[in-house]
Amino acid sequence: LCVFLTAFFASKVEHESKHCNGKGFQRPGSSAFDRVYTANQNCGHAYPTFLAVLWCAGLLCSQAPAAFAGLMYLFVRQKYFVGYLGERTQSTPGYLFGKRIILFLFLMSVAGILNYYLIFFFGSDFEMYIKTITSAISPLLLIP
Repeated sequence: LCVFLTAFFASKVEHESKHCNGKGFQRPGSSAFDRVYTANQNCGHAYPTFLAVLWCAGLLCSQAPAAFAGLMYLFVRQKYFVGYLGERTQSTPGYLFGKRIILFLFLMSVAGILNYYLIFFFGSDFEMYIKTITSAISPLLLIP
């Protein structure tokens, strides 16, 4: 899904580039092109972090809540991109919502790592508790 979303963003940049006047990739004075290009760059820069925490959360903690959060993040990035095409203030809710999802995935990763070390050093396994908590908290990501 990341690939399709990235392709959609790139097609929007290409579309806006064709409709702007001027030659070359840099088009000074084209606020529509600047917004589309900046939104695409912002989304592209966030994906490596997203993929890393998604992978760690799914591998180390629980796959179902991580997958749910990942799908929500892709939806939020789409909302951010479309909001950025309007006014920059319209993209703020998508940005803040995305930060919250990344934080959730990061905390899932940390909980999985801590559980691994608790098993390794003390023999205590809290995996079931962690999975229950993350499964209960993940629907709360829907609250804006």
